[in-house]
Amino acid sequence: MASPIMNRVDTIFIHVRNLNDSIQWYSKLLGVEVPPKDYIGPIFTFPMGEGRPGLTLDNHCFDQDYHFTPSTHPLFNLSAHDIDAAFQHVKGIGAKITSSIQVYPDLSEFTFMDPDGNQIMICSCITE
Repeated sequence: MASPIMNRVDTIFIHVRNLNDSIQWYSKLLGVEVPPKDYIGPIFTFPMGEGRPGLTLDNHCFDQDYHFTPSTHPLFNLSAHDIDAAFQHVKGIGAKITSSIQVYPDLSEFTFMDPDGNQIMICSCITE
């Protein structure tokens, strides 16, 4: 069956209240240097690597009727080679942990909230 929609994801949107605060928080989470300045918005995108979708923060500053509601379930995951180190890093930046590390046969994962209450998941695939 043909479709005009391409089989790829170009960016993942995370809806935030304060773009500048979120940029600084996500830069710490991802270990990406972002020059401090006044980012007006409505969006800021973190490149996530060649051929991978970007992570776009959106403050909806031009949407007068927009009402912020945090995502209460992870809509994507971030990857980590060492799930324990990732867990400690997330705790270290002050994120609220919402699930401890869960270990399954092929991956380990945990969830936490960003400052706006959006749920984020970190996964580590287990390969032997």
